[in-house]
Amino acid sequence: MIRIQGLTKEYPTPAGTCTALRDIDLKIAAGEFLLVLGRSGSGKSTLLNMAAGIDRPTAGSVAVGSTAIAGLAHGPLARWRGRNVGVVFQFFQLLPTLSVLENVVLPMDFCGTLSSRERRERALALLERVGVADQASKIPAALSGGQQQRVAIARALANDPPVVLADEPTGNLDTATGADVLRLFGELAAQGKTVVVATHERDAIALASRAITLVDGRLVS
Repeated sequence: MIRIQGLTKEYPTPAGTCTALRDIDLKIAAGEFLLVLGRSGSGKSTLLNMAAGIDRPTAGSVAVGSTAIAGLAHGPLARWRGRNVGVVFQFFQLLPTLSVLENVVLPMDFCGTLSSRERRERALALLERVGVADQASKIPAALSGGQQQRVAIARALANDPPVVLADEPTGNLDTATGADVLRLFGELAAQGKTVVVATHERDAIALASRAITLVDGRLVS
């Protein structure tokens, strides 16, 4: 489902070039639940951003399914991402002035999937699936961190993407809530979605199909 070859990412800084990823080769199968382990600054977030097409490589290639995403222009890339990749951010990134329900409907509005009524019905079904349907009318600030993360997962699933990428999704949650969120990702993989979770929590290995480790931008295991 995801094929990464010779991936290098460099950023210019006042102190010189910072290499976030160095010559990464990686294949991720459809339906796999992959953990990307590593300390802060190891390149985990950059790797997920490359797979989502949020950022572009300095060298190398990234393909998701049959699409070589590095070659897409900004507009087609955004449309492709909306339908094919669900992204879950560590800090939720829910729009604060929209209700929980409206946050989940928004990706469907953006991609023009389903009718207005069907979008609302699907959003409610997704919120039910992640256990927060009773919070649908509230704004994000009225929810706990764990509830907001569940809403963010529902939003990521809005257009039924084959790939779900999550960047430190348990970083702001207590241990029990974090374990629940990781189990939810495991269930998504069991249902056929390709799930990639970046985390520094090695305890999560027990729930995944496979784990890789990044150190200073290099894939070491």
